[in-house]
Amino acid sequence: MCFDEMIALDQFDTSRATLAVFVISLATILGALGFELIGGYWPCPLCLMQRWAYYAVVPLSLVLLFAAGPDRQQLVRWGLVLCGLIALANAGLGAYHSGIEWKFWPGPASCAGGTGLSGGLPDLSKAHAVSCDDAQWRFAGLSFAGWNVVVSLIIAGAAFRGARGHYGSSTVSQ
Repeated sequence: MCFDEMIALDQFDTSRATLAVFVISLATILGALGFELIGGYWPCPLCLMQRWAYYAVVPLSLVLLFAAGPDRQQLVRWGLVLCGLIALANAGLGAYHSGIEWKFWPGPASCAGGTGLSGGLPDLSKAHAVSCDDAQWRFAGLSFAGWNVVVSLIIAGAAFRGARGHYGSSTVSQ
C-alpha cells in the first residue's frame, strides 16, 4: 500500500487510520529526536512534555495494529478515540507553548531550561538549558511547538476519522 492509498479519504478505514496514526506519530518523535541529537536543537521543558503524547500514542497505535481485525473493531475504534484525545490535548499544549514563544502570555516558572536528550538523565552541566519562550527554529513561520500543533491535529483527525470508519475495505461497502 503506497502513501497515496493510505490517505485516500474514500478508502480511509479503521486499519488504515491506525497505520497512519502509528506512522505519523513515530516519524514525528523520531524527527524530534533527530533534530535534538543531530541538529543540536535542545528541548525546553514544554517541548519535553509535548513528547509525552507521542510516547503514549506510538505504542498504543502499535498495539491497535496488532489487535486489528473484524472481530475486534470496537476495541480498535475506542483505541483510536483515545489516540485522538491524546493528540488533541497535545495540540492544546503546543498552542499554549506557541503562545509563550510569541509572547502572548508568560510561561511557567519551570521553563527556565531543558535537560537535553529527551528528559532522560539530567544534563548536569546545564550547557543546553533552553527557555520555553525562545523558538530555536522556525519553518514557514511556525516553531517546533507550532508544527506540533499541526501534526497533532492531523493525528487526531486521522484517529477520529478511523474511529468512525469500518475495518478493511472488503467488510463493509461505503
